[in-house]
Amino acid sequence: MTTEHVTSAAQRWFVSARPRPDAPVRLLALPHAGGSAAAYIRWAELLPPEVDLAVVQLPGRQDRRSTSPFVDSETLVNALYDVLEENWDGRPYALFGHSMGALLAYRLTGLIDRIGGPRPVLLAVSGWAPAAHRTSDRAVEMYSDDELIDAVGAFGALPPELVADPQLRELVMPVLRADFSVLNSFVPDGAPVGVPVVAYAGADDPALPPGAMAGWAALTPDLRGVTEFPGGHFALFEHAMTLTADLTRQLRRLVAKPE
Repeated sequence: MTTEHVTSAAQRWFVSARPRPDAPVRLLALPHAGGSAAAYIRWAELLPPEVDLAVVQLPGRQDRRSTSPFVDSETLVNALYDVLEENWDGRPYALFGHSMGALLAYRLTGLIDRIGGPRPVLLAVSGWAPAAHRTSDRAVEMYSDDELIDAVGAFGALPPELVADPQLRELVMPVLRADFSVLNSFVPDGAPVGVPVVAYAGADDPALPPGAMAGWAALTPDLRGVTEFPGGHFALFEHAMTLTADLTRQLRRLVAKPE
């Protein structure tokens, strides 16, 4: 389909602060657990005009708050596949995901490999690797709100004002519970992907043992680099300018302009 005709489904799933329909490549970004499209919107200012950024807005958050969030990774990945295939506009595209978003991008790429469809030219992952994936010791519904907030807060994901405000907590908790159910439902199987991968991580990320991101080399025919930034699990946002510059460099190499 053309960029002039975008279905209402795409408008719900994809958020674009600065649409660039004439850009030669798209970058589709997927959020972390509890996150929303807002996490990546400012990246549109950092990326050059040749990259069209679209951020996935998962159900249950912001303007999609009235839609029930997914609680199973495979069901969510299948839904992402359907929306992506239906609304692909013919341009090359890359997938980027941080933490849960990396899990979803990885499984989405694997699904495309298995059943066909427009393959991404690059899978970019941050803060998560299949070999380092760990599920919680209890089902998510067994955690109290305070316990779940403490678990998430250990990664630096929750601002203090959210924790202190009962109304904000009431809005956020259903999404957090759903997203952690998505994480718990994933069972690593060592499935490779047939596209290049580039990986990013915080050097002091408590979710990643040393060398975990290098494990992507076993899952791709082309690991194009592992970059570590100073900081923890959310170091990518502190180093967004450096990360987006590297993504741009990778995309320029993979989507070369014809002579």
